[in-house]
Amino acid sequence: MKWGRGHRGVDLAMQEGQPVMAAGDGVVLYAGRLADRPTVSIEHAGGIRTTYEPVEPAVAAGQSVARGQMIGTLETGHCGANACLHWGAKKGPDDYLNPLRLVRPLIRLLE
Repeated sequence: MKWGRGHRGVDLAMQEGQPVMAAGDGVVLYAGRLADRPTVSIEHAGGIRTTYEPVEPAVAAGQSVARGQMIGTLETGHCGANACLHWGAKKGPDDYLNPLRLVRPLIRLLE
C-alpha cells in the first residue's frame, strides 16, 4: 500500500518553491532536516500526525498552526527531477494512514 511502511504516504505534484499548507490545526512536532531532507511534522487532534517533505520549514517545533497556514516551501528531491510533496499520516507509533482519507473538500495543502 502506498501509505504503508516504507513509503508511508502519497506524493502530490507541485512546483519547487511553492508554499505548503498545514492540513489541519495542530502543533509542530518537528521542523528541520531528517534523513537529509527538510521535513515538517504536525500533531493534530485525536493523535494524528501529518508529515510533509521535502519542505523548507517556515515554522518551528512547539508552534501552533492553523489549517491552511503556510508551514514552509517545497524543495526538490523526493520525486527525482520533478518536484512533489510527500505527505504522510499516522496515528500512534505504527498505524500509518492513507492521508488522502483525511482530506475534506475544504482543506487546501497547496496554494
